[in-house]
Amino acid sequence: MRLRPLVTRLAIPAVAAGLLVTGCSVGTTPSGTAAIGTTNDINPHDPADLRDGGNLRMSISSFPETFNALHVDMDADVAQVIDPLMPSPFSTDAGGLFTVNHDYFTDVKLTGTNPQQVTYTINPKAVWSDGTPITWEDLQSEATALAGADKGFQINSPSGFDRVAKVERGVDDRQAIVTFTRPYAEWEGQFSPLYPKAVTANPQAFNDLDRSSLAVSAGPFVITNIDRTQNRITLGHNPKWWGDAPKLDTVTFSVLDSSAVLGGIQNNELDYAYMSGLSNVTAARATPGITVRRTPEPSFSVLTFNGATGSILEDPKLRLAVSKAIDRQAIVNASQHGVVDDPKPLNNHIFMAGQKGYQDNSAPVAFDPNQAAADLDALGWKLNGDVREKDGRKLVLRDVMYQQDLWVDTAKIIQENLAKVGVKLDIQTFPGQSLFTNVINPGNFDLAQFSWSGSTLPLGALEQIYAYHPDNPQGNHGRIGSPELNTLIDRTLSELDPDKAVALANQADTMIWQEGFSLPLNQASGNYAVRSDLANIGAYGLASANWTKIGFLK
Repeated sequence: MRLRPLVTRLAIPAVAAGLLVTGCSVGTTPSGTAAIGTTNDINPHDPADLRDGGNLRMSISSFPETFNALHVDMDADVAQVIDPLMPSPFSTDAGGLFTVNHDYFTDVKLTGTNPQQVTYTINPKAVWSDGTPITWEDLQSEATALAGADKGFQINSPSGFDRVAKVERGVDDRQAIVTFTRPYAEWEGQFSPLYPKAVTANPQAFNDLDRSSLAVSAGPFVITNIDRTQNRITLGHNPKWWGDAPKLDTVTFSVLDSSAVLGGIQNNELDYAYMSGLSNVTAARATPGITVRRTPEPSFSVLTFNGATGSILEDPKLRLAVSKAIDRQAIVNASQHGVVDDPKPLNNHIFMAGQKGYQDNSAPVAFDPNQAAADLDALGWKLNGDVREKDGRKLVLRDVMYQQDLWVDTAKIIQENLAKVGVKLDIQTFPGQSLFTNVINPGNFDLAQFSWSGSTLPLGALEQIYAYHPDNPQGNHGRIGSPELNTLIDRTLSELDPDKAVALANQADTMIWQEGFSLPLNQASGNYAVRSDLANIGAYGLASANWTKIGFLK
């Protein structure tokens, strides 16, 4: 799991921890910092060095709830499976630099600023897997579906399309001209991925057409088999593919419990897997034929609060008091000691450590259990035995998470922290197949632990996660926000000057901390166990994968 997804501005929720583990080992040297850099570790080779054929075996934590990555039910498993299957206008390198993805577009460029206008020229060879051409109508249909005007489309984010005035035919059917009503800073992340117009034509198609499989795709691979008995998804060559032929014959995704992933690597049942924590990384390094590749990536684990109307944590002052009782440094020490140098909590909701714009805005939730207790007293939550009460209601919080020991280990630290100030934490675990669809998306929690997988375009997460629109919460699972924050987010996304946009984003992040939205825990260290003879795959960092170049060395 955790291969870099399609170039996207969306933050993708991941149920598997992938970032957390407890324990340490004396005398083991950390493998580096958690800061995002400008390099990656993918064993680069010319495709001529690779043999033709082979099956790349990977793992996912659960069957996708949908294969529509634009839908609210999508998660990191969906992103991983569709990465070799769907178009995207841009690719990125290790430094996060965008270049046009010429397999799908011959040119994409900003052709106007007043109003903002972007022109997409589609590769004349590009076709969907059913043989129909990719045209401007596919872009127009996706833009309309994601604009948010029709609430029947259960989108995970408007992706800036709520700012689009129109998508028009250009010089021919292979060109689309997108004109905006308001500027949109992260326009390079739009149409990533692009779906055929049949999927985005109406709400029923959007919500259901790709629910159990992917009807039509357009990458070097297509889905050739979905075996829910064997818990396996198999990809094979796309016979309609017009680009460079992929070196691999097949890619197989097996649904595995997190506890089985290391064993899959050790027993030669997997070729590529994310490794979390010192014990797993150390064991993977000791496995013959395996190399652990590492590059920090824009992903982080988080503790999200439910502040919806009627919830026990509806009051932001209560959320802040609870936050002050949680020792994030202790959590990070447990999760990353021996894995990164000088582990530190992530102190920004938007930017990762080492990324331009990163600054510590976390002062409102600085760890201070004495102040937390005083704040709880002031709010009327008084100790009655070991647990506080107010108006006959006990301060008992349900913390939900993927059924994985690593998440539970973190929850136990939080549980111990909160017990010291009279807050009881009930730990509840769920299988990955149901955690988001049945628990988190409906708001059936007080606290929720999961991860966000981001991209080189961090500002898009502001609208997707931190803006709050009651009729369409998108990724705002805790239903927390304010009109003032929405306005600031709108200003940020409208700012085309990168430096001014960064400053506005940090103003927004400060407000996010002040409202007790969530507690970022630690940034992903980015360790991947990879077969040593695999090339052009590993720890991508900010780069996107080129699926035609991944393969086994001769």
